[in-house]
Amino acid sequence: MTTPERRSILCPNCGRLISRDEPSCPWCGTSHPGSWLKNNPLTRSVGSADRLVTIIITVNMVMYLVSLLISNHSPGHGGLFSALSPDQGSLLALGATGVVPIDRYDRSWSLLSANYLHGGPLHIFFNMMALRQLLPLVAQEYGTSRMLTIYTLGGVCGYVLSYLAGVGYTIGASAALCGLIGSLLYYGKSRGGVYGQAVFKEVWGWVVGLFFFGLIVPGINNWGHGGGVVGGIVLGFLLGYRERRAENLFHKFLAGGCILATAVALALGLLSAFVTFAGRSLH
Repeated sequence: MTTPERRSILCPNCGRLISRDEPSCPWCGTSHPGSWLKNNPLTRSVGSADRLVTIIITVNMVMYLVSLLISNHSPGHGGLFSALSPDQGSLLALGATGVVPIDRYDRSWSLLSANYLHGGPLHIFFNMMALRQLLPLVAQEYGTSRMLTIYTLGGVCGYVLSYLAGVGYTIGASAALCGLIGSLLYYGKSRGGVYGQAVFKEVWGWVVGLFFFGLIVPGINNWGHGGGVVGGIVLGFLLGYRERRAENLFHKFLAGGCILATAVALALGLLSAFVTFAGRSLH
């Protein structure tokens, strides 16, 4: 006796339970949600906000560990706050951005790779904590494809502004995180109502905190933060959020392009680091 094929699935776009045979999702309007192209193990995992958070944090951790492995600094170099901090040479090899890497070494791709590099354990810890809070909220209101685009291009916007401002050398996920903050500011103000106001007030608190943090702590790239916030606001407006516009094929294509561009940038950084490390070993 054969077991009948399961005919219910989770919509690959909105995640609600529907029939595999639906011509379009009755909740979000996605056409042919049961097709293999839209409903396979790869697209299902990429469509999960929790899965994406785990992937992004993992990539950040891997890049941080690689930067430590190729660094000339010993693990305890410089005392408590500088311990486990990679040197500037390793970060530059892996894809730090700014005027020096872009103008001197023609590394425009570093506008993407720098979002996945960190200067020490506290730097990566606080950025990953913020990422874990912000990414699911943006995915909830915008969808995972638009969230990926906002995270990627928001970071690029932050680093483009800091480059234009003459910042010589910079790294960190905070520009991309500020892109997420900007998109939530736009969402809260645009949506309005009790919920929209609550989102806006909460996220505005992040902006105020970042502003004062940047004034007090030396070495903070305030241009990157500001550019990320403005970029996130503009991207939120251009892409729209779920209550105004369902995610469509264009949003998915744009997110796929961001993933591919980021993968290429990180691969170039790792290749550069390998060449640098091999050169050191030979000498």
